[in-house]
Amino acid sequence: MAGALRYPIRGRYISGSKTFLKKSCGALRRRPRIKMTTDFQQILQMGQQVQARVSQLQSELGQRTVSSSSGGGMVTVTADGRGKIRSVSIDPSVVDRADVEMLEDLVLAAVNEAQARAAALYEEEMRKLSGGLPLPFNFPGL
Repeated sequence: MAGALRYPIRGRYISGSKTFLKKSCGALRRRPRIKMTTDFQQILQMGQQVQARVSQLQSELGQRTVSSSSGGGMVTVTADGRGKIRSVSIDPSVVDRADVEMLEDLVLAAVNEAQARAAALYEEEMRKLSGGLPLPFNFPGL
């Protein structure tokens, strides 16, 4: 038998085809070969689908807005879903040349809160996108 394949089973070889044989309870039985089901084209397609969904999510987040206020509504900041500040509204009664520090603090607090809300919105949308599973990597540009 030239070219026949031989497989070791408990110290001896058995000739056969590409099907593995296993000795169990004194009898030989066939064990199917393990097929490699990982298809790299499918993995690439899945990656492209995720990338498309992330791009769509980025554009949607750019159009959604979150708002935050400080000082009882005297300073209001609006940011988009990516955290970029879109507008700042200051009540004229807060503007006082003698107390600029208070105004700075109010603006800073409102900006920080708006950006925190935008980050929470982003994380929530990414959790929906990934099916609740934490993604092991960061997407560039997000």
